[in-house]
Amino acid sequence: MQLEIKNLTFAYNKKEGNIVDNFNLKVKKGEVVALVGASGSGKSTVLRLTAGLEIPDSGEISIAGQTVAGDHKFRAAEKREVGMVFQDYALFPHLSVEKNIVFGIDHLSKDKRKSRVKELLKLVNLEGFEKRYPHQLSGGQQQRIALARTLAPGPELLLLDEPFSNLDAELKDKIRRELNEIIKKVGVTTILVSHDREDAEFMQAREILMN
Repeated sequence: MQLEIKNLTFAYNKKEGNIVDNFNLKVKKGEVVALVGASGSGKSTVLRLTAGLEIPDSGEISIAGQTVAGDHKFRAAEKREVGMVFQDYALFPHLSVEKNIVFGIDHLSKDKRKSRVKELLKLVNLEGFEKRYPHQLSGGQQQRIALARTLAPGPELLLLDEPFSNLDAELKDKIRRELNEIIKKVGVTTILVSHDREDAEFMQAREILMN
């Protein structure tokens, strides 16, 4: 399994009860899974726990056969080989598209970084945008650059937190179609969080309904 979650439990505030309660999930390599549910159902929290942005109260999380949380272990987010695209894209406004993409691969040589940027811009259909800045891009373009930056290090797992919620209806259909094509090309295991079941259908994802 590429991702295995066992008996995951977590509360932000013990007095208010568990936001995630005994949650279990298995995801095969290359599979696309959608966590679907209303606000407050814990779906984004599961994503944050998987990414290593929160520490579970109990349970285990394994990625590519390696335990990253639980059993007295906790692997930091930057060491999990997990890429996360946030709802607001989280691009660095003062950095160009090229510098945003290479942010997580600055350990590579200059030539390899340049080659990787070119490869990713072709993948997200934004060739020639290297020198532009986030404020010069549309919402859909910003999202594709955020995706390119996330894919740059070659993550084992791609996490998408409400990736379509900031888009209008017309652009939403276009971006869902493009994102689905990109994920298929790369073959990366993907977990999508959404309150809209139509997103899961568009992405041809296995749905996990959270209450």
